[in-house]
Amino acid sequence: MSHVIGLKQGTNLIYLHRCGNGRAFVVDPGGASIVLKALDMYKVAPMAILLTHHHWDHVGGVADLQARTGCEVIGVDRTLIPVPDRIAADGDVLAIGDVTIQVLATPGHTRNSVCYYIPATHDAPGVVYTGDTLFVGGCGRLLECDASTMWQSLQRLAALPDGTLVYCGHDYTLENYEFAVSIDPSNRRLCERLAQVQKAVEYDQPTVPSTMAQEKATNIFLQAGDPQLKAALGMMPAAPPEQVFAELRRRKDLFG
Repeated sequence: MSHVIGLKQGTNLIYLHRCGNGRAFVVDPGGASIVLKALDMYKVAPMAILLTHHHWDHVGGVADLQARTGCEVIGVDRTLIPVPDRIAADGDVLAIGDVTIQVLATPGHTRNSVCYYIPATHDAPGVVYTGDTLFVGGCGRLLECDASTMWQSLQRLAALPDGTLVYCGHDYTLENYEFAVSIDPSNRRLCERLAQVQKAVEYDQPTVPSTMAQEKATNIFLQAGDPQLKAALGMMPAAPPEQVFAELRRRKDLFG
């Protein structure tokens, strides 16, 4: 049985993560009602709410959930309403039930964005909750930081073990791979991955999670050092990865 229960609300993804004895923590509850229904359906009680960043589509259900369940809120910004009980800072280790979680600062989408990494155990693969930093096949918009900052955050995530499951904050997978193939249509791996995603969507199969190995192999935003990609963008071979990434992000903002 998976420790992770994924809930979809439009393109938003909310997660319950089982943490032992009928308990779970909630990640990025953009709405309360879908979470409350899932808690009842799966017979789990919430121990905590973990927030990757402060945007409303990730925190909109927090006040109602806390009022109804009394669970702890762990966030990144004390200006949130309700104010988090704890602030997650880089290097923190959170113990929630029988799960140990490492906090990784990943500024880029927002100044205070964090990801939550749960290392693999003997009976479960590693998991990382990436919010709007890393998507399957993509990454978040640069709303509060520059491209270099986001690139460094993505590199930090890419350094996690290959088998780590990537659970992101939105399902933009199809659009991300359509964009990637539009940039580099001769890239066989990207074309094959797009075909896989199209088939999954056609048969109403989930495209999240991915693995870190899959992201390193086919997420175009992690390929900014690749000479083929630089050529596809019309950039010089010596262009630094941060500059290539910035151009990719600029084009993605205009895509579609």
